[in-house]
Amino acid sequence: MDLPDFGIPQKLASRMSMAEQHDYLRTKFTRRGALRAGAVTAAVAGGGLTVGSASPAYAAPTVLASTERRGVDGALAAPFARHLQYGADPKTQMRVSWQVPFAVKKPYLRVGTSPWALSVKIDAEVRHLSTPVLNGGKIAAAEQFYLHVGLDRLRPGQTYYYGVGHDGFDPADHRNLGTLGTFTTAPSRAENFTFTAFGDQGVSYHALGNDAVLLAQNPAFHLHAGDICYADSSGSGTSGDTYDARAWDQFLAQTETVAKTVPWMVTTGNHDMEAWYSPQGYGGQNARWSLPGNGPDPVNQPGVYSFVHGNVGVVALDANDVSYEIPANFGISGGKQTAWLDRRLGELRHHRDVDFIVVFFHHCAFSTTSAHASEGGVRDVWVPLFEKHQVDLVINGHNHVYERTDAIKGNKVGRKVPIGERTDPTQDGIVYVTAGAAGRSLYSFPVPDSYEGHVADRDSVESYRWVKGGTKATETVEWSRVRYTNYSFLAVEVETGRSPKLKVSALAETGQRIDHFEIQRGRGR
Repeated sequence: MDLPDFGIPQKLASRMSMAEQHDYLRTKFTRRGALRAGAVTAAVAGGGLTVGSASPAYAAPTVLASTERRGVDGALAAPFARHLQYGADPKTQMRVSWQVPFAVKKPYLRVGTSPWALSVKIDAEVRHLSTPVLNGGKIAAAEQFYLHVGLDRLRPGQTYYYGVGHDGFDPADHRNLGTLGTFTTAPSRAENFTFTAFGDQGVSYHALGNDAVLLAQNPAFHLHAGDICYADSSGSGTSGDTYDARAWDQFLAQTETVAKTVPWMVTTGNHDMEAWYSPQGYGGQNARWSLPGNGPDPVNQPGVYSFVHGNVGVVALDANDVSYEIPANFGISGGKQTAWLDRRLGELRHHRDVDFIVVFFHHCAFSTTSAHASEGGVRDVWVPLFEKHQVDLVINGHNHVYERTDAIKGNKVGRKVPIGERTDPTQDGIVYVTAGAAGRSLYSFPVPDSYEGHVADRDSVESYRWVKGGTKATETVEWSRVRYTNYSFLAVEVETGRSPKLKVSALAETGQRIDHFEIQRGRGR
């Protein structure tokens, strides 16, 4: 039997913004569920737990059917897909999220400083996503239940144990002790640590391989530069896209081995614009993640925020807002994101405890692949701000390769940075890293690879950038220093003390190092 087509006619969709497409869909097919208002937070102070205030972020909740009403024993509904996120202050805030296969009764979290002291229970917030069959079956139906608890007033540098459950499934029961997880808050004073980063992961054996090598680095946190899951395989951000929400179940289950102990800090790629959810297509992101709410508009742009861990300030951006290549959400913030970026970078640069600023987002400012190459919108709007505030490192995804530039200033090479060399952002410019080979199918370069142990330096590369109107402008670039066409991720060792530095390495899925360099501010070469 043919399924009814609830999509938007192609000719009409091509003239509509994502918000207009969203409204059109809602008039034709009413969503059964919405997101609940207010995030549940709890505070850990001294030896006890108290429930904190709610944070307004979501629309009215769906009334959920419980396991009791469905006649299903809660013991049969094992929680899965645990993933952590920092709050705005990693020293004192952690958000714990997870999933259940269907609605359960009274979901909760247990937390404490030892695995045998988890007596305090904190009620969880339920965010229900209901996805109907749409576009003649191109969008598959799914009912998904995400649970969230926010923990505030934690002790800096403290390791906590936690378990998630509901009526019929108690993580403190000896039969379920294997489901317990841990997390550690950021220290109150700067200490050496490592963080990792990549983009464009999806669900694959290569994604699993990268996760395993990544976890071996013992990172304090992980940055995911967008195109997280690929439930939307098209990536155009339109209602006509093929979309399967069930891919998120696979992705979050795959990621749990790392994300249950390492805060998984995501931002928004073009494949993360899911047109059915909210006018911007970010309702799904709001349901699945509890990211810091300190950006300019955490409801409509949840992937824009910042936090400070030790001596590193991190800024996440939504590059869909400035993309010439994929314009579905172009200009959605009305300039608010860029104004916030300018202000926030200035605050971080004058923060007494911050030595380095790292910015991550999806679309590449500087890349030479045959697929997407460079995003001119980022270059036009944000790169001048990065240089104004002397950002130390920019991490992107979008292109499914590893590529690293020389230090760039004014869109030109400020200083060549060969493998193993050191650069000073106060003098040389900024190094841009494309780390988009986390698990999806790989792209190609117009010239041979050049990486550690296989250096093939070139004076220039013929490439292009996207310009206004969605067209390509060819360019000859001299800044493409390292290129590697295989699965990989970025690991950054942060050293503190009198001579703080970032020791940046790129590691292949095999664990082989393919690139390394150092960033040290104002210390010469």
